[in-house]
Parts: sequence; structure tokens; C-alpha cells
Amino acid sequence: MKNALCLTVLMVVLLTSCNNSKNRVLDTAQNNIKKQDTIHPGKKLMETYCYACHDATTSEDKRLAPPMIAIKRRYIFKDTSKEEFITDMQNWIKNPTEKDAKMYGAVRRFGVMQKLPYPEDVIDQIADYIYDYNIEQPEWFEAHYNQNMKKKI
Repeated sequence: MKNALCLTVLMVVLLTSCNNSKNRVLDTAQNNIKKQDTIHPGKKLMETYCYACHDATTSEDKRLAPPMIAIKRRYIFKDTSKEEFITDMQNWIKNPTEKDAKMYGAVRRFGVMQKLPYPEDVIDQIADYIYDYNIEQPEWFEAHYNQNMKKKI
């Protein structure tokens, strides 16, 4: 009788554990869906508007412009506010000129980018995303960046 009671309690515990385990898996799946639904809109806009020229996956010899991580590293410093960065991006995209360029090596290699007629709110969202999130970078970028920073010191 005692064995039957122990077996029954054990079965109830196991069934309850399995049920809770399924709920945890379901909760995790739902959280992942929520995270995907809440991806920053600037990420998709950057991929749509910028990656034709600035994609991190384009090989170095075939690229038309520096990767977005290079732009982030050149425009954002410890004391750069998000508002300053967004304003810099707005000004550059609306009227890129060699005189106003901050990426001298990129201008020498690729030339000054063309003026782009993107709506301000699109630029704001892209710049907001770049400022706050990690940006994909090519495998070669870190070594390239470090090498060029040593030249400037």
C-alpha cells in the first residue's frame, strides 16, 4: 500500500513537471516571437536603404562604401550624444560634400556618396538604431580599424 501511494505521488510530480516544462518552452517561444516583433524599425530601414552600399557581408574588394560599423566608429565617441549623431547623419545624407566629410579615407577610396532623398524620419530611425545597437561588422574590420587608428596616433 505504501509503495502504491509513493508511486502515485511520484507520477503526479512527474506529470506536473512535464506540464510545467511544456509551459516554460511555450513561454520561451512566445518571448522570442515578441522580441522578433519588437526589433528596432531602424534595423530594417538600414538594411533596406543603406546595405546596397554599406553591407558588412560584401567583400572588401567589391564594396561601394565603408560598412556601417565604420560610420558608427567614426561618428560616435564617448561624448557624442544621440541627438548630435542623428543631426550629423541628417546633415550628411541631405548634403554630402568632401568639405564636410569625416571619413577621409573612405572619400579617397569611394568618393563622396550621392545626395539621397530619404525622409527625415527614416534617417532618424536608422541613426537611432546605429547609435544604440551593435552593428554587424566584417571579419576584417577590427584589424583594419586598429591599423588605421595607429596611423593617426
